[in-house]
Order: sequence, then C-alpha cells, then structure tokens
Amino acid sequence: MTHTDPRLADIQAVLFDMDGTLVDSTAAVESIWSTWAEQNSIPTADVLAWCHGRQVAATITHFLPHITPENLQSMVSVQLDQECTRLESIKPATGGPELLIWLDTHHIPWGVVTNAPRRLALARLSAATIDPPLLVTLEDIAHGKPAPDGYLHAVRSCGATPARTLAVEDSASGLAAARSAGTVVVAVGGRSDADIVCHDLVDLHRLLVQMRSA
Repeated sequence: MTHTDPRLADIQAVLFDMDGTLVDSTAAVESIWSTWAEQNSIPTADVLAWCHGRQVAATITHFLPHITPENLQSMVSVQLDQECTRLESIKPATGGPELLIWLDTHHIPWGVVTNAPRRLALARLSAATIDPPLLVTLEDIAHGKPAPDGYLHAVRSCGATPARTLAVEDSASGLAAARSAGTVVVAVGGRSDADIVCHDLVDLHRLLVQMRSA
C-alpha cells in the first residue's frame, strides 16, 4: 500500500467504480463472458482480459467488429439479461461495507460511477446490499469510461472539486477515466498505475482513518 498521502487529509468526496471495486462480481462476470466466448469461438482468456470495466457493446464489437447493428442489439440484450439475473455470487468487496459506514459517519459524500446500465447497476448493488446516495450509470452521460464524463458528473453532483475527490478503480479504462477527470486516483485489486495504490478497500479505509487521526 502507498505511504500516507497528504491529498487524503481533506477530501470532499469518494467515488467508487462498481464491478471489481465496490462489488465483488468477478465470478459472475467471468462466467457469463466465458460462455459468450465459447459460443462465438473466441479465446476465453482474450475476452476475460478485455471485458472488465467496459460496456457490453464495446466488448462485443471489439471481438466481432463486423457484427450488424441488429445482431449487436440482440446480443447486448441477451448479455444484459444474463448479467441482471445471475446474481448468486455477487457480494460486497472486502472491506466495502465498513468503509461506507465510516464515510457516512464522517459525513463524506460518496457514490458509484459505473459503465453498467442502470438496470444492471441496481441489480448488482442490491445483491451486494449497497444503496449508494449517488449512482452515475451509462444512461446519465454522453460517453462511458475511459472518458471522464461519469466522474465529472459525479464530482459536480457531490458539490466537490476533482482535485479533492478520490476515485477508486480496478480497471485500465476506469483509471484512465478518473485520471482524465482530474481526481485523486486510487487503484485497488492489483493495479498500480494510480496516485495511491491499495491492496483492497480495507487498506484504503485504514489509510483514511490514519489521515483523519493525524
């Protein structure tokens, strides 16, 4: 974990990615996309290396660039139906509930910024028993991650400034979005290309408590 960073001392808001960051959905995501890869004769490892943090349509068109708009719409619908109903393995990320309680106790605004459509976001957050005060989904913005739109929208909604907002991410596209928005970028889940690197949300919680106590 990164040593204490002075930028954590006076944060105005904390924004979380959903899948792989605040919600542990890895098993569900990889099962659904593994099936899709097999059905379309695409190496499963390639799909799993690409799909995390990306829109469903973006993943499909990356591997099937010549798909017709009609077939794309149909395939997206099938994938989303799968993602919204296969929720048995969904759970909050380790340390997530405790961190959210701490943020609420200290009156620090927080929210979720995701590339998922609202239907899927609500399904997974509900399965993980997380009810964010702010939820920015694909329908709320013009461009999803890696564009900064979602984070900029969320920062404004929190009444914060980007330089005093933490954006917590686990994927390359999410980290790029948070960086472009000008936030303090926190990486979890093994990523290291960020301002602050934490093993998980337990580490981030500990770091925030330490700064508040200093």
